[in-house]
Amino acid sequence: MGASRGPRLSGMQKQVLALYRGFLRAARSKSPEDRHRIESFVSAEFRRNSKFVDRKNFLYIEYLLRRGKKQLEQINSPATLRLSSLNLRFCENRQR
Repeated sequence: MGASRGPRLSGMQKQVLALYRGFLRAARSKSPEDRHRIESFVSAEFRRNSKFVDRKNFLYIEYLLRRGKKQLEQINSPATLRLSSLNLRFCENRQR
């Protein structure tokens, strides 16, 4: 029997980790500049979601997994030459 490496992971947790590793693998095939951009974005996005998404909100987590898989497919696509990001900030205008 093998030694345990930590707590047992649920199927969804395994999917999330596999998606994260997939992004890191995809980043290795890009230019150093794009690799750094992908790794930074992915790390920040996963960290943000781990803090602000309720772990019991399975529907939303499944949505994020589907969205992440589509983004990963785009990054892995040979048609993707360069990466760019759009940084949107939504602010509420309050009138007094």
